[in-house]
Amino acid sequence: MTQPVQEDRTALVTGGTSGIGLAIAQRLQADGLRVAVLDLDRSQGRDVAAAHDLHFIGADLSRRADCRRAVEETVAALGGVDVLVNNAGFQHIDPIAEFPEDTWDTMLHVMLTAPFLLSKYAWPHLRRSGHGRIINVASIHGHVASPFKSAYISAKHGLIGLTRTAALEAGEQGLTVNAICPGYVRTPLVEGQIADQARTRGITAEEVEQKVMLEPAAIKRLLNPEDIAALASYVASRAAWGMTGAVLDLDLGWTAR
Repeated sequence: MTQPVQEDRTALVTGGTSGIGLAIAQRLQADGLRVAVLDLDRSQGRDVAAAHDLHFIGADLSRRADCRRAVEETVAALGGVDVLVNNAGFQHIDPIAEFPEDTWDTMLHVMLTAPFLLSKYAWPHLRRSGHGRIINVASIHGHVASPFKSAYISAKHGLIGLTRTAALEAGEQGLTVNAICPGYVRTPLVEGQIADQARTRGITAEEVEQKVMLEPAAIKRLLNPEDIAALASYVASRAAWGMTGAVLDLDLGWTAR
């Protein structure tokens, strides 16, 4: 097996011990980067990181101090931050009238405020890199809305705005800022949603995928985490030096209508 060329670059990937985040972390590692993964401080996350030879940072992104510490720990352990991947997030489904206020606050902090803070704290290191990269994992719901996902959709719309603004500020400083907007990806979270909808609607999991989740899409197939990781790999590469402020849709044709 060919060993990756060590690039002497480092990456911090939030939400990096499962799903899309883990796939991105593994792909960047295969590209030769040293990778730290951030997740809630749980034994399961630590075990996953250890199994893949990733540096684990236990942190709660709803806390400002943890955002700062995550960057500081990455620099101390790996020598810098050249690539920041803001991927962490979660979903909560409720109508606006019933949406818990504390859940709203937490979701916006984790998915919008934390990417701002991590970018802010990592900025000096990304500038020093000479080829710094910020990659924000947004969603097709950064473009379009669906009912019962008000906090999630508000955060993802905001993340695209943050991406574009940061890109304009970063251009003369040698770093790029881009967003990836996937459609539905086969992750444990989505698998859980499929099972829940199959139960409540009285239909099969396959029917949920095809008739509910993928109904607006041109390609009737869920993405895999590795598909998003492949795109992130290019965006993080030196070859992508001219790409900044881009909102990259990997959405199976969902938004082509």
